[in-house]
Amino acid sequence: MDRLKRRLALLAALLAPLPALAVPGFAEVRAAYQPSEATLLARDGRPLHSLRIDMQVRRLAWTPLADISPALLRAVIAAEDKRFMEHAGVDWLAAGSAAWSNLRGQRTRGASTLTMQLAGLIDDDGQRRGQRSIFAKIGQSTVALRLERSWSKGRIVEAYLNLVPFRGELQGVAAMSRTLFGKWPHGLDDRESAIAAALLRAPNAAPEVVARRACALLGELQRGDQCRGLEAFTFQALNYQLRDLRPAAPQLAPHLARKLLAEPGRDRRSSLDADLQAFAAQSLRRHLTALSRQNAEDGAVIVVDNASGEILAWVGSSGELSGAAEVDGATALRQAGSTLKPFLYAQAFGQRQLTPASLIEDAPLSLDTGNGLYTPQNYAPGYRGWVSARQALAGSLNVPAVQTLVRLGADAFHRRLRDFGFASLQEDGDWYGYSLALGSADVSLLMLANAYRTLANAGRWTPLRAEPGKPARPPCQDGGCAGVFAGRPRTVDGPAAAFLVADILADRAARAATFGLESWLATPYWAAVKTGTSKDMRDNWCVGFSPRYTVAVWVGNASGSPMHDVSGISGAAPVWREVMDRLQRGTRVAAPQPPAGVVGAAIRFEPAVEPARREWFLQGTEQPVVRAAQQTALARIVYPADGTVIALDPDIPPARQRIPLRLSGPLPRGGHWRVDDRRLPAGSDWLPQPGRHRLSVHDARGGQIDSVGVEVRAMRGKRPAG
Repeated sequence: MDRLKRRLALLAALLAPLPALAVPGFAEVRAAYQPSEATLLARDGRPLHSLRIDMQVRRLAWTPLADISPALLRAVIAAEDKRFMEHAGVDWLAAGSAAWSNLRGQRTRGASTLTMQLAGLIDDDGQRRGQRSIFAKIGQSTVALRLERSWSKGRIVEAYLNLVPFRGELQGVAAMSRTLFGKWPHGLDDRESAIAAALLRAPNAAPEVVARRACALLGELQRGDQCRGLEAFTFQALNYQLRDLRPAAPQLAPHLARKLLAEPGRDRRSSLDADLQAFAAQSLRRHLTALSRQNAEDGAVIVVDNASGEILAWVGSSGELSGAAEVDGATALRQAGSTLKPFLYAQAFGQRQLTPASLIEDAPLSLDTGNGLYTPQNYAPGYRGWVSARQALAGSLNVPAVQTLVRLGADAFHRRLRDFGFASLQEDGDWYGYSLALGSADVSLLMLANAYRTLANAGRWTPLRAEPGKPARPPCQDGGCAGVFAGRPRTVDGPAAAFLVADILADRAARAATFGLESWLATPYWAAVKTGTSKDMRDNWCVGFSPRYTVAVWVGNASGSPMHDVSGISGAAPVWREVMDRLQRGTRVAAPQPPAGVVGAAIRFEPAVEPARREWFLQGTEQPVVRAAQQTALARIVYPADGTVIALDPDIPPARQRIPLRLSGPLPRGGHWRVDDRRLPAGSDWLPQPGRHRLSVHDARGGQIDSVGVEVRAMRGKRPAG
């Protein structure tokens, strides 16, 4: 015993001359603690989505002592430091016994107390270097003594259990408890606590070794009856990689979370409304489930506050319904379909090229593009003849839109779309050509949402925001985010043109011929809305706004595969309507008042192609009577178009190579076709001959209505076989 006292005195002498080591406070250690995850918060602070950022270690939020199971505290103290409540940081008896055993060459456990282990955990540099020398132990002992003088026992064990590694990547009591046992630390029972305490000595030991040590510990704690089936239970707990570990947060906004969360432990508050986000996601999944047999599995929803530009809902996919749930449908670039038409007509109105009452010919049309003929067709079969711009836009007629683009020019419209924030339109207007009027360009749902919001805000464009107040940085800047979150405020269209377009998009009667009086677009409150469907039904859209909110919905497939008989009115519109209804419930929504420069006037049509009505005009463009062109004006040559080159194949009988002659309207009574001033028999097609020819159509008196020039070329005959 005297020898033991001398050795303890020697250890104390070694500790005495050490320089003073800085001992952090409990608050400092807790503040430095950094979970491996970060959480996206809703605008009211509620958690929306947790995302793991640090992939090297898994730490959850700091767990207070009051939230740790008493069973775990008993097991850890019994396993690691039996005299924890009695010593002042160093267990001198255990240290002396360990030293004596080491001198006699006997292998024994170290004598590190919980406080000394905590000192080692706080000393990150020493832990990374793996120092286990006598001087490292002396340093830990010194820090432990100082910790005990400034920290309470409760704070020491709380910090220890939050910093200590348990197994593999799991660090801290919360990560261990949630991962191994699927519960929070306050719910750990005696058996689970014994397994956790056994891991502290050998975090990566085999399951049977951990179970044997846990059983021994349970015996010490007078809980030996818990050993039955312990090995199987331990094996199951330690194979946590095979289980689906769900975060505590509701996981409602994965796509925005990946864009905003960049630093582990740093939560960020978003502009999202938690309840609206959940509702929009649920509505999207419910309607997509109903469309599952039509090969529609994905979609996205964006909701924006018109005044602030803050995004209130960002649903990037349908989640488990999607084959590519990681793809963000809100930023994916897709063909816009008819959703670009409102901006075309707004430009035409603003430049006084058209008024809402202007008549546009809806008839077969062929345009020479230099690379062939472009022949647009309406979504629904058939043509309506003369229609007003109001009905053409509200009914989403394709031919009048192309006619309007021809009037404005593709380059001018392209520049206007860029002003509206469609930064994805990288080529010039000629590259897109006439199809730009029908949405052949790729845009994102975010771009569409902010462009329609610009119409709602009287033509004033400002960037969107995904965080309340002034954001530190935009959530994304490239691809479908380009031109959405950055840029100076600007006026794209005047308030008058924006008002005219919004009034048309809210006109139930004007869209009735295409969509019917009762549809998902027919809201009981004022709302302007437009649908769109891309080529082969690969995408459909529904975007619209009330005076306060803009809602944009996309439905399709992340893979780009086409849907079966799914249009904007049946795919995206039901989701748009449900979300808009929820936003407007309990509120009265009045129609916007016309701005300065817009006047109302009674009009009628001659002939009465549309009923008389009251119409809005830019001041100075109003007219009481709108007259349609004469019937012969409809009878333009549709096929062949001017400049067509026809090649004759000598291996095909001439009678099989007749060319059908087509007009955009009925041939006037007594009218006829001519080829190079040679009259063709009524009702016959043309048998072409090599050379250049002039085809013309004439009225009964011989007056020419329209003519085109074509060239016919004869191909060489095929060489005989052999």
